[in-house]
Amino acid sequence: MTILLRNELPPEMKTRILLVDDDPFILEMLKVSMTALGHAFDTAMDGEVAKAKLKQGEFTMVLTDLTMPRCDGMQLLKHVKEEYPRIEVIVITGHAETHGYTDVIRAGASDFISKPFGMDELEAKVSRVIREQTLIRKLEHLSMRDMLTDLYNRRCFEMKLHEEVPRAHRQGYPVFLALLDVDRFKEYNDRYGHQAGDRVLQDIGRILVQCTRENVDWCFRFGGDEFAIIIPYATVAQVGQIADRIQERYSHESSYAPTSLSIGLAQFLRHPGAPWSEDIADLVARADKALYSGKEQGGKRVIADPSLSSPGELGAVPK
Repeated sequence: MTILLRNELPPEMKTRILLVDDDPFILEMLKVSMTALGHAFDTAMDGEVAKAKLKQGEFTMVLTDLTMPRCDGMQLLKHVKEEYPRIEVIVITGHAETHGYTDVIRAGASDFISKPFGMDELEAKVSRVIREQTLIRKLEHLSMRDMLTDLYNRRCFEMKLHEEVPRAHRQGYPVFLALLDVDRFKEYNDRYGHQAGDRVLQDIGRILVQCTRENVDWCFRFGGDEFAIIIPYATVAQVGQIADRIQERYSHESSYAPTSLSIGLAQFLRHPGAPWSEDIADLVARADKALYSGKEQGGKRVIADPSLSSPGELGAVPK
């Protein structure tokens, strides 16, 4: 049964292309071509402008000239492959370039177009890369989903956390983690059976999606009757509101007595000199400790790690 329409694959796979060329004529031709092909796009006149736009927005592909001032196509290609490895790059070159097809492919480009080029060649190469991206993402989609709830699974959680946390630190925005556990779930399962228990988990999956921000927060089935939410671009107050909404919605909409939800919250903290893996593990451990502190107090609580505490804001909130 598919529950979570919000996280279906097509919206996540929309193509958005960054067109990079210092020649206004070529750039205009690329814009006309992308418009005709129905692809969303943005433009940059050199590699430095392209870097800034990559940092600000989400792109699936870069079409870049090779010879440009300040930051040339090979430098931009290297930057994209290091910072945004999922973005595909097609390099456009003139006949007199010092770098050839083999050079750009070895550097990580998906394809190579020589000037002058026609609309048919451009369309064919862009379409091929998009088809390959789509296939890869469909396969990833299937491998990243929990079959019962249609939330993302534990494997996806680990990958997304290791992607989102360094990006957030680099760009200067906070990231929070919420871990959720169903209180007295075993008791409910033993009394009503595993099919009834599955309905509880499916209902929680639906509630998590409804109570979080579309295309911002990430919801996961962490394992068994545990769930997780990665919450970027938020304040402490907003994180508390999300947790409160989930608690209230579950209490009001479900008839799954004696179950309830416990929620542990923590904010990512970067420790100078520590490996990313240690700081990420620390975030999970602090959220987990807060969660089980709530369960030890009887459950049905939102407990915040001290990293979130400030006067008048979230601390230990019994529900």
